[in-house]
Amino acid sequence: MTKSSLEINAWITTAFFAWLVGPMKLERKEISLPGQEPEDMLSVVKIEKCRYLQASGCVGMCTNMCKLPTQRFFTDEFGLPLTMNPNFEDLSCEMIFGQAPPPIEEDKIYTQPCFANQCAIGEPGPEPCPKLDTDRAKKQR
Repeated sequence: MTKSSLEINAWITTAFFAWLVGPMKLERKEISLPGQEPEDMLSVVKIEKCRYLQASGCVGMCTNMCKLPTQRFFTDEFGLPLTMNPNFEDLSCEMIFGQAPPPIEEDKIYTQPCFANQCAIGEPGPEPCPKLDTDRAKKQR
C-alpha cells in the first residue's frame, strides 16, 4: 500500500461511483500508514449526501449493507485500509482510504440512535438503532 495507490483509489471512486451514492469530492487528510510518518494525502472521498442513506433512512441498513461490507472489501480483499464515517445529521459520508476501520467494539456507529421518525421499530431516545447487527458483525471480523 502506497500513497499513490490510496489516492488513485479515492480518485477512481469519485470519478466512477457518484451515480451510485451521489455527488462527491476529494479531500486531503493527514494519514498514518503503518511504519511511516503521517503524510498529507488526497485520499478522502466526501459523499455530500448519500443517496443510499437518504433513501433508506436507516442507520442499520447504512451500517450493515454499506459501511461494513465496503470497509471489509477494501481492507481485506484489496489490502487498502478504508474507514467509512457516515454523518447521520446531514446524510453525508466520509471514506478515508489509508485509515484502518476501528475495531467493532470501538466504532461509535454502534451507539447511533435510529431515525425514529422514519422507522417502524425505532423509538426516540438515546438507545442504539435496533437494526444494528452487532453480534453478527463481531463474529465476521
